Amino acid sequence: MLRATVCGLLIVMAGSALAADPPLYTVVDGYKVDPETMKGFRTWRQAACDRCHGANQEGLVGPSLVNSLKTLTKEEFVKTVRDGRLDKGMQSFGNNPTVMDNIDHLYAYLKGRSDGAITRAKVEPIP
Repeated sequence: MLRATVCGLLIVMAGSALAADPPLYTVVDGYKVDPETMKGFRTWRQAACDRCHGANQEGLVGPSLVNSLKTLTKEEFVKTVRDGRLDKGMQSFGNNPTVMDNIDHLYAYLKGRSDGAITRAKVEPIP
């Protein structure tokens, strides 16, 4: 009986720790985003990622990021952006401070698009 209680407490404590993690992004009305996610959108624009991945992240010469980020882990995303995939035409952004300094924000923006929470490519700040 004591064993079940202790296990139950561990599960509750682990759940509480997970619930305390800040959300990856915040979206209102499908296109208004928090300041950090807005930085991700600006990074997307500054790095001209749309040249290959399309203005709506649905693919062009490069793959659809809306689809790719459904299965790509954050670590895989960072590695791909940082190191590139030269064999597939993806350049490396590892030496681009704008991209690398905002990689978490870029991931949040694209993950929001992939999750369907951000419903259009062009976002605005939450007022």
